[in-house]
Amino acid sequence: MALSLSNFRYCCFALLSFSVFCNAVTVTYNFNATWVTANPDGAFPRPVIGINNQWPLPVVRANKGDTIVVHFTNLLGNQSSSLHWHGIYQNGTTHMDGAVGVSQCEVGPGRSLTYNFTVNQVGTYWYHSHINAQYPDGIRGPLIIEDPDNPYADEFDEELLLTLSDWYHDQMPNLMASFVSVTNPTGAEPVPDAALMNDTQNLQIKIQPGKTYMIRIANIAAFAGQYFWIEGHTMRIIEVDGIYTKAAEASMIYITAAQRYSVLVTMKNDTSKNYAIVGSMDEDLFDTVPPTLNPNVTSFLIYDQSKDLPTAALLDEFDPFDDFTLEAYDDEKLFENVDHSIELTLKMDNLGNGANYAFFNDISFVTPKVPILFSALSTGNAANNATVYGANSNAFVLQRGEVVEIVLNNNDPGKHPFHLHGHNFQLAWRADDEAGDYDPNNATFHSVPMRRDTVMVRPDANMVLRFRADNPGVWFFHCHIEWHLATGLAVVMVEAPLDLQKSLKVPEDFIQACRDSNTPFEGNAAGNTKDVFDLTGENKSIAPLPAGFTARGIVALVFSCVSAFLGLAVIAWYGAAPIGTAEVASAQRRIVESGQEE
Repeated sequence: MALSLSNFRYCCFALLSFSVFCNAVTVTYNFNATWVTANPDGAFPRPVIGINNQWPLPVVRANKGDTIVVHFTNLLGNQSSSLHWHGIYQNGTTHMDGAVGVSQCEVGPGRSLTYNFTVNQVGTYWYHSHINAQYPDGIRGPLIIEDPDNPYADEFDEELLLTLSDWYHDQMPNLMASFVSVTNPTGAEPVPDAALMNDTQNLQIKIQPGKTYMIRIANIAAFAGQYFWIEGHTMRIIEVDGIYTKAAEASMIYITAAQRYSVLVTMKNDTSKNYAIVGSMDEDLFDTVPPTLNPNVTSFLIYDQSKDLPTAALLDEFDPFDDFTLEAYDDEKLFENVDHSIELTLKMDNLGNGANYAFFNDISFVTPKVPILFSALSTGNAANNATVYGANSNAFVLQRGEVVEIVLNNNDPGKHPFHLHGHNFQLAWRADDEAGDYDPNNATFHSVPMRRDTVMVRPDANMVLRFRADNPGVWFFHCHIEWHLATGLAVVMVEAPLDLQKSLKVPEDFIQACRDSNTPFEGNAAGNTKDVFDLTGENKSIAPLPAGFTARGIVALVFSCVSAFLGLAVIAWYGAAPIGTAEVASAQRRIVESGQEE
């Protein structure tokens, strides 16, 4: 019988899939989260969260088709935790995504659970905790999925891995308390104390002259994007966020928080000198720049260890490669027939406690009482109605197979890197700084767009993302500046929830994590299982400020109150001791004058 072309292709695909399946293995890790003392910038030793009493964290490695099993135990003693596998799509395993309050309950002190998922993708990823802005305290590390069919395999000799990050000397609970506060009504984010490369500084990398290296670069920072370049060398970009691109030359790239790149760099044959590798934090993100801050971290390509380490040259300006111009290696065309368009408008504003929060469409995300995935699994047909997930979950229900478009308008003068769990997306359009809201008449779409899972929208500008809803699950879409996620800059995509109810069974240890933390795991956002449209008692954001209040007014009010309390304290102190009339008059005069100055 003759074999048709379509049948031949099917047979080839089946044989290839069978080959990958046969070669697949289970890669197992035992991870105990523990406190460790570290001093990566040499300036300040502090407690950090390590794995198995070690920090930096281990690199998780697997091959395409492998199953990764991580037995995770929280031995921190004083904090809950989780692990999110950043950029891993979790096809069929949305409950393994690791986002507390979205896809799982917290792993409390002394508790354990097992992450178990198969990786049918390749590229450069990372892992980190996804609870209470915890990962900047150290619990983040690289995740590499090797590709036996890398299309650039013949063009490089060896592979290197670099991580970029920002670093704080203070711990996150203290920083968060001062950040989300009436004393910080403008929402000025804490400025990092240092920049790191591979969680250290002055890293030396011995290379072989003439060889070409594939360098994987991951920004695992909490806040700062970094400009990255290698003096005297040109990079060829071949991968972004796990997606191969058509090779593009760059002398400098900008890597925002949570993004990854792979680049090819050919070493010189001349060994007469060594070269600086530089990461420079984007100071545009900082409200104030302390005079003592060194925004740069420098490592070195070592051609000859007997030669001096060079001092990195100062640049007059940064001119990074524009990732919008990249094209996907597989030539996937822009999705044109949009089934579901979601418009999101970003702003930062104050709520009634005087602190600054982040909003999409005037809603600041608040974690519901029941993790959103558990509501999707337990509310029957009502799971198709976004109401059951709560007013402050900012949930959007997607149907399987839809082409989804996200139009994001950034009404804020800051840069924001947005990450979508469970998918990569096409960057269809991104406007320049201060372009205002999206206008389809002034947008030129990319016909073969780059795809990635994290992308930065420019200040007071807009962008358009598109993806296909082909992965049933519950997926976070959020700003990856940790300060902004912590104050509500997120929405949730609930994708094909009725399909999930038929196909997904959550393991018992994930249910036990909910029981251990007294977190309900059935019903709507409020934990109501009888009437899923009754959201009485749900978690909601703080009420807005009264009309007419501004950040400046809040500051004035706070300091007026402080001044008043100090004045009363002075009066009480003077009243407690026998003093003369002249001294009383002098004290009262000082109090009045102080109040007038305020």
